[in-house]
Amino acid sequence: MTRLGIGIRLALCLLVFAILVGPHWVSLRFGRSRLAAHAPTLFHRTFLWLFGIRVTQSGTPPAAGEPALVLSNHISWLDIIALGSLRPLSFVAKSEIAGWPLVGTLARLQRTVFIDRARRTATASVNATVGNRLAEGDLIVLFAEGTTGDGNRLLPFRSSLVGAARAAVQAEEGRLERIRLQPLAITYPRRGGLPVVRVERPEIAWYGDMELAPHLALFVQRGPVDVHVIWGTPITFEAGTDRKVATALAEASVRAAMQQAVTGRPPEGPVWPGHRLGSPAGRQGGSLGGMPGSGVPAV
Repeated sequence: MTRLGIGIRLALCLLVFAILVGPHWVSLRFGRSRLAAHAPTLFHRTFLWLFGIRVTQSGTPPAAGEPALVLSNHISWLDIIALGSLRPLSFVAKSEIAGWPLVGTLARLQRTVFIDRARRTATASVNATVGNRLAEGDLIVLFAEGTTGDGNRLLPFRSSLVGAARAAVQAEEGRLERIRLQPLAITYPRRGGLPVVRVERPEIAWYGDMELAPHLALFVQRGPVDVHVIWGTPITFEAGTDRKVATALAEASVRAAMQQAVTGRPPEGPVWPGHRLGSPAGRQGGSLGGMPGSGVPAV
């Protein structure tokens, strides 16, 4: 893709943004509406179309209007655009992003919940905010690794913000008996129509100390990629659910989905992608829905 071609596509993205941002901001300011929910989705789809990026999905996502806390792996800035193109949803992100030029504005327009990791009390505050949003019927995506990875491995999932699911169940406004905890795996299987091999995945990933602008330039030069989103079997989160066990189950589900997508081979050993965890046995680390224990093996 030439520089002129890139410039034209970016200009068209800015034009679509300029058309949508005013009505979208007004709809957010004076009450939620259909435009407020779908304007970000339309913008993300425009970006993907202009740059030839194809997004496919498998599995069973939450039904329209069903509240869910999505626990996903995180590989690239493109994850946000790919997921945002599928349906109305919001993200949990570090507070630094709010100050980034343009990106911070886009994040706020998508009703992103920001967390200040430097404050010890931030987790409880964010859990309460996300819990209320879930009780209102929102779909919230949490990148549970806490950072981006290189696409070849999955970092441990953090369970602290999964407390938002309990906050949603306990929220007086929603009076929910349970919440859907949704594992989700993002993979980049093909580029330019050819399979992406192991050594190429770090070029697609944006992680570590990489600067965004050079990575964007390299990404566009190398050609369009395919993004595949895999919805795992949901985990039912109730008032008595152990969030650490639930998080471990979600991590195992995502790890298994990534391995199968990357290698074409099913994972070795048992994988327990979705269960009800409200039973006393589950809370005590015994049998979970007929499973042979509460530990989650590495996949």
